[in-house]
Amino acid sequence: MELISVENVSKIYGQHKVLNNVSFSLNAGEVHCLVGENGAGKSTIIKILSGAVLPNGGKIHIDGVAYNSFTPSQSMDLGISTIYQEVELIDTLTVSDNIFLGHEKTRRFTIDTKTQDKRAREIMDSLNINIDEKQLVENLSASQKQMLQIVKAFYGNTRVLIMDEPTSSLGVEETRTLMQTVKTLRDRGIGIIYISHYLDEIFEIGDQITILKDGNYVGTYPVSEIDISMVIQKMVGRETSMFYQRDSAEIGETAFEARNLRWGDAVKDVSFSVRRGEIFGIGGLVGAGRSELASLIFGSQQRDSGELLWSGKRLSIRSPRDAIKSGICLITEDRKQFALFFDRAAQENVLIVKNEMERGPLLNNKEEIRVMDDMVKQLQIVLAHRAQPVSTLSGGNQQKTVIARWLLNNCDVYIFDEPTKGVDVGARAEIYKLITNLAKEGKCVIMISSDMPELLSMSDRIGVMRDGSLTCVLPGKTSEEELLKCFLGVNET
Repeated sequence: MELISVENVSKIYGQHKVLNNVSFSLNAGEVHCLVGENGAGKSTIIKILSGAVLPNGGKIHIDGVAYNSFTPSQSMDLGISTIYQEVELIDTLTVSDNIFLGHEKTRRFTIDTKTQDKRAREIMDSLNINIDEKQLVENLSASQKQMLQIVKAFYGNTRVLIMDEPTSSLGVEETRTLMQTVKTLRDRGIGIIYISHYLDEIFEIGDQITILKDGNYVGTYPVSEIDISMVIQKMVGRETSMFYQRDSAEIGETAFEARNLRWGDAVKDVSFSVRRGEIFGIGGLVGAGRSELASLIFGSQQRDSGELLWSGKRLSIRSPRDAIKSGICLITEDRKQFALFFDRAAQENVLIVKNEMERGPLLNNKEEIRVMDDMVKQLQIVLAHRAQPVSTLSGGNQQKTVIARWLLNNCDVYIFDEPTKGVDVGARAEIYKLITNLAKEGKCVIMISSDMPELLSMSDRIGVMRDGSLTCVLPGKTSEEELLKCFLGVNET
């Protein structure tokens, strides 16, 4: 029996079409897997089905009734439950309290804890989940929290369960337990939309696979009629117009080295080097540890062990200030939260680090204006006036403002974390040119990106992070298919 049919659903943000006429259907008692690279549109589909995002076109059929869109409450009333990658539980409440949150059992105006605990135990026993219903959630393991989210969904009238990367933080045994729970739910007639970058999981539990690429629908295939190699082939392969043609730069001797960097389970014994004039790309799936690695290098997170070297000399970096003094800068992924003062003027945002590092009793307004005008001209930053709030600039001009800040400090190592995130095509090309010019000047460039065409277009070498480890280093001229295999761990033994 068909539970959901997604018909030609599209979503546009500004001028960017993140979903383009995507269609697929889900039957009762079926695990339907969605696969695709980072940015393929999987998360947008989830948000549309859960009611968090409104589509710009298409229809969703549920029980034969067509909907243009629905709210989160309508989605839940229709029997759709979503388990996001980030755990959404309240740590200070018990297991049973979390299960019945918003639907508490009451008796004489108080919560009937005894009845809730009993009912919670019955639900978990029916799913073969062994968690103490009276335990505080903060004391549960990652896998137990993931299981609890399934129990919460199963408690309602759930007929469709959407699972987004449910095993991303689980170990081998924990993953095996969750796989068995998914099979149990499927056998009970629940329709499951399962999203994972781990293709071995998909081939273990999946019935159908829908492949998305750059927001486009590639096709839907029975698991029995396709293999991992075919899936990877269909996930990659783009028009040459998507690849930027950068100028080459003369690559010199090794200048920057990271040796055995470790921070808990997020970064595990990572070592690499970067030569003068080289763009060293770092790729991997979301959650692989790429941004955490950048934070360790920049000193915004303290490493457990390891060392950084410049020209063979060990660097002492315990804070971002130490990193800046050592000639290292970070153009962060999240401009709004970590890089820009949104309500302040563009000029203040550009000059803040320079003024802080060269602090004197007075600011030289005349010199500030000269420097700002030079940066605006050099980077072609589009703004009405120097005092224009940076919040009113386009995404591309905001990014150029951050880059201008670090150009003024003449750093040796430039770390770009998702440098073109949220910018349009024209601004992308300008940012790529800026990065290339830094390489031409003999700077060491580390570029972290989820975008495979970006990595392959810009990188001289590409290191791939997976589960906190640097698993392989490939030449920049490698194929998309080979790079994706490293992302997914297909070549690992």
